[in-house]
Amino acid sequence: MNSFSLIAFIKNPYADVLLVITITLLGVSLGRLNKTKTKADYLVAGRSLPAFVLIFTLLSSWIGSGSLLGGAENAYKHGFAALWQSAGGWAGLLLIYFIAPRARKFAQFTIPDLLEARYNQTARVLGVIAILFTYTAITSYQFIGGGDILHLIFPNVISATFGKYIIAAFVIVFTAIAGMSSVAYMDVVIGLLATATMLVALPVLIHQAGGWSAVHAALPATHFQVLGDLTLAQGFELFLPTCLLMLGNQSMYQKFFSAKTEKDASRAVVGWFIGIVILESVIVALAVTGSALFPTGEVSQKPREILAYTGMHGLPVWLGVFLVGSIFAKIISTANNYLFSPATNLVNDVFVRYIEKDSSNKRILIVSRLMVVLLGIWALYQSLHTESVLKKSLYAYTIYSAALTPVILAAFFWKRTTAVAAVVSIAAGTLVTVTWDSGFVHAHLPGILTSRDAIFPALLTSVLCLVVVSFLTPRPSAAQLAPFAEG
Repeated sequence: MNSFSLIAFIKNPYADVLLVITITLLGVSLGRLNKTKTKADYLVAGRSLPAFVLIFTLLSSWIGSGSLLGGAENAYKHGFAALWQSAGGWAGLLLIYFIAPRARKFAQFTIPDLLEARYNQTARVLGVIAILFTYTAITSYQFIGGGDILHLIFPNVISATFGKYIIAAFVIVFTAIAGMSSVAYMDVVIGLLATATMLVALPVLIHQAGGWSAVHAALPATHFQVLGDLTLAQGFELFLPTCLLMLGNQSMYQKFFSAKTEKDASRAVVGWFIGIVILESVIVALAVTGSALFPTGEVSQKPREILAYTGMHGLPVWLGVFLVGSIFAKIISTANNYLFSPATNLVNDVFVRYIEKDSSNKRILIVSRLMVVLLGIWALYQSLHTESVLKKSLYAYTIYSAALTPVILAAFFWKRTTAVAAVVSIAAGTLVTVTWDSGFVHAHLPGILTSRDAIFPALLTSVLCLVVVSFLTPRPSAAQLAPFAEG
């Protein structure tokens, strides 16, 4: 970095806000470090999180680069039809209200804990594999989003690729420090900042664009229609993966396992629903308004950057600084959550379960932090080989939706589900998703099928296996069903 670049860096107001955010998050994380002494402290915050903290950690973990980059890119191209992806999450939340207290009652550490308790050890192992594929993919495009923002702010100093390395190092360190406790309390700070900033930014941006009538006049009519220029099938290809990821999301269940009480878990879902509907609608509206302001130029070539670009070029400097800062913070928050969760799986579901069953709390904390580092490196590798955040997010959502959500929901709501059926369902859903774009599949299936996303064939295969094999195998025992009974 030459002297000119250094001076520009110091005088950059965006650099100032990122520095403040970084120091604040580090302070929150270090402040929780002394309270992290046991496995339960690290993995589920000692089961001590109240509803208020749960609301913001759930909100912050859900709205990351998938919404801020992938969803915004979709809105830039297709208008409000992008809300089909968001609406999948909203629909999932309506069902989650009834699942949350049961999940807190079960009160284990991970989704594979649930899979073994209800099914068997094979289901646990396959569940870990599916989660590792999904969550490291989600973490990878958080690194892409953070790298994009650093490049936008420091175009002559930090390339988008170098930015990924910086964000990866930042996230790995923060996540490793204090585990769930650190993640949850950082999310409160981030959630409050992002919510306030975006709610203020939207009306100001619309005013800058000349009012809502001017935005409407500048864009195609399809941008304001329910389906826009999408087909109904494309709408459901956005809706279903998001809905099913929400219903089976391990990060979400882990937060419920961290709740103080079952009532706190239920209350958190209500606040989360309100927050997510408002924020995701505002994100899409910001992207649509940004597309009216900046229909051409560099952002049209990289529309996933529309929110940060709009903050820097379409808003007053003071507000743009806070918008870019809040987007950056949300991306960091989501990366923390989705990196921490699979690390939990490797520690709880592999290391403690099969390698060293009598590990001390100190040793578990050391191994947990090592897993965060290793998975962070794997996620960074994926980010360096990913072009489209939207495509990567739908791939990740589909793996989870097809492989895990059906068996998770069946654990709570269908007593007839058997262990063998769950194993076959998880394996089939994962296999169809990861091979769908392969040459073998394209060579043996008609083009009308292979031209579609994997969600429909993967989900249909998974559910059919679950139902058919369940009826062909003996019923589960009363002992397997007991932890999942209502009441």
